Amino acid sequence: MRHSCGNVFGGLRSLVPVCSIPPALEAFFRTLRDVIRSEITPRAAENDRLGRYPRASIQALKNCGLMKAPLPVALGGLGLSQALSQEIFLELGMADPSVAQIYKVHDDAVRELLSVATPEMCRHLVERICTDQAMIGMALAENGKRAVDFGHVVSRPEGEGHLIDGRKIYATGAVGADLLLVSSYDVVAQTMRLDLLPAGTPGVSFEEDWNRLGQRATESGSVILDRVQTRPEWSVLTAQSAPQVHAPLRYQNGFSMILVGIGLTALEAAAAFVREHSRPWASAGVNEAADDLLVRRLFGEIGAELAAACASARTAAGLLDVFERGGCSRTDVAIPVYAARSSVSRASLRAGSDLMSALGARVTDARYGFDRYWRDARTLSLHDPVEWKHEEIGRHLLTGWDPAPGLYQ
Repeated sequence: MRHSCGNVFGGLRSLVPVCSIPPALEAFFRTLRDVIRSEITPRAAENDRLGRYPRASIQALKNCGLMKAPLPVALGGLGLSQALSQEIFLELGMADPSVAQIYKVHDDAVRELLSVATPEMCRHLVERICTDQAMIGMALAENGKRAVDFGHVVSRPEGEGHLIDGRKIYATGAVGADLLLVSSYDVVAQTMRLDLLPAGTPGVSFEEDWNRLGQRATESGSVILDRVQTRPEWSVLTAQSAPQVHAPLRYQNGFSMILVGIGLTALEAAAAFVREHSRPWASAGVNEAADDLLVRRLFGEIGAELAAACASARTAAGLLDVFERGGCSRTDVAIPVYAARSSVSRASLRAGSDLMSALGARVTDARYGFDRYWRDARTLSLHDPVEWKHEEIGRHLLTGWDPAPGLYQ
């Protein structure tokens, strides 16, 4: 039997039910949700205002054992399914979307590394995570003409490892990472490398160039790699390594879950604002803004869109686990992931912007910080262009096309 346990959904529970938690994980989720309520949520607005890496929030997540959540139980972890990890993305997204994105990088990276790395490297990784609560950050993207262009960051054999040189961009979580996941092109072997660099590795530096509209506290700026020496025990790929074909789908749906969290929190914050601060429009003929039928209609419409979007993203998250068990094809996962991406992006953006029309001009006061919901949602929604998700769904419906594994498919 499965039970629900504690929640951070507040008054939204009737609209978006809390997910079911296996009994063995109830105590962990209860602790995690306490941490989210007491330590993550209260810091979110200030983290956004200052644009600072959320060190205290990340440390709180480490202290409650979240870093080992995606590790199998046999390796000392909690053995969370992909669907349960994505529920955590949602709940962290409700509290602080920047924290959610930073943790998402770690969770995704752990699952990917355990599937492609050598047994020796996996032992090193598991030990660091279980003993030190080590968090993984990433430095993969490069500033090529196209988003899929790589090869500007190069490596060459040196000593027992390789020397890496170049510049990475969009390095989410890199600043505070205990282990930094870095890709490079080996100019001698003419193949891609993937290495983990422990924090403090000489030659690694971080540019303070992250100045974005939203997701300000992710510190997803540039990483400079200047003759960085890799260590053989942290070399990830081998000739036999085969990447998970559903990994890109997991990445995309994780963004959808964070977007759902942003939209739900915007909805809850807007409802509280209407009750506490908004004045009814004269034409409504009511004394309280919450009694305005047009206000109610807008809240109901956007609430319904968010509920449907959340259900769509949760369904897609569950299919990731079904695929790993061999219960469906990759296409059976991909098309629902694309559909969720579309519905979630639209619903969260509406929650962060259109709801303001029901709140009144005073909601634009900076002290309320309502703009951060739209800013965060707008920034996250641009990671995988929604119009291409529509094209891909349409291509599948009209031609039977099956999406081939790729960075964004």
